[in-house]
Amino acid sequence: MNKQFKSGFIAIIGRPNVGKSTLINNLVGRKIAIMSDKPQTTRNEVIGILTKKDEYQLIFVDTPGIHKPKNNLGEFMMSTVKKSLRNADLIIYMVDSSKSFGRGEEYVIEILKGLKTPVILAINKIDLAPKEEVLPIIKLYEEQIDVANIIPISALKADNIEELKKKILDNIKPGPQYYPEEATSSVEEKDLVSEIIREKILFLTKEEVPHSVAVSVELIEEEGNMVKVYASIFVERKSQKGILIGKQGSMLKKIGKMSRVELEKLWGMKVYLDLLIKVKENWRKRDSDLKNFGFRQEK
Repeated sequence: MNKQFKSGFIAIIGRPNVGKSTLINNLVGRKIAIMSDKPQTTRNEVIGILTKKDEYQLIFVDTPGIHKPKNNLGEFMMSTVKKSLRNADLIIYMVDSSKSFGRGEEYVIEILKGLKTPVILAINKIDLAPKEEVLPIIKLYEEQIDVANIIPISALKADNIEELKKKILDNIKPGPQYYPEEATSSVEEKDLVSEIIREKILFLTKEEVPHSVAVSVELIEEEGNMVKVYASIFVERKSQKGILIGKQGSMLKKIGKMSRVELEKLWGMKVYLDLLIKVKENWRKRDSDLKNFGFRQEK
């Protein structure tokens, strides 16, 4: 008798910058979510799909870092998290073993206590903490929250990822195949391109600039053996536009070069990338702008 096919939606949640995007990329086996050491890198829900023929389909949902919102964008991000939690069959709650337990984690735990969905606690970045420090961290969380499993991992180095997959499958029930077998993500091409460009801006800039950036891809077209991409980078202030252009266009050239290199790897073709920088004051505070930039309000 054949084993029943298992499937389910797994929400990956946690505070900002705990390694959620690194984990989902590792689980799926390819890059579908951008990574950065800046908090609140993930803004929209990102879905990664892992399918094993006739056995399972795991649909991982990368969510924005849980925080107290300060503007309309922050509120949108938190509504995205809540929607993902409502629809999840299983929750992976990620924490950073190198950071002390504080109010932020208490806030996340309070949200989880109101749910009946099973939770796996993934204690990340164990490569940064001495082994003797990991056990007290596990004990601390055991006292705070009732979970199905606790697994120490390193998302960056792929330590214990296979064990995490096993525990995920233990907690997932039989279900249908939601996506084609070859699918690895539900992210549309334009969205992935805009996120890759934004990732390079996050890497190259600091302070308020990364949080004030939105990228809109207007056109992607194939011409011969080249892909042409036309995109606009929006910021909230003229001073931020100056930073992104840089002296004699140096910063914009760096952003363009880094983005182009990654896009050429993605498509296996030469890429022409046209970037314009525009100012749209306080766009994070206006629902109409959020909608135009692809942040669809959740019900």
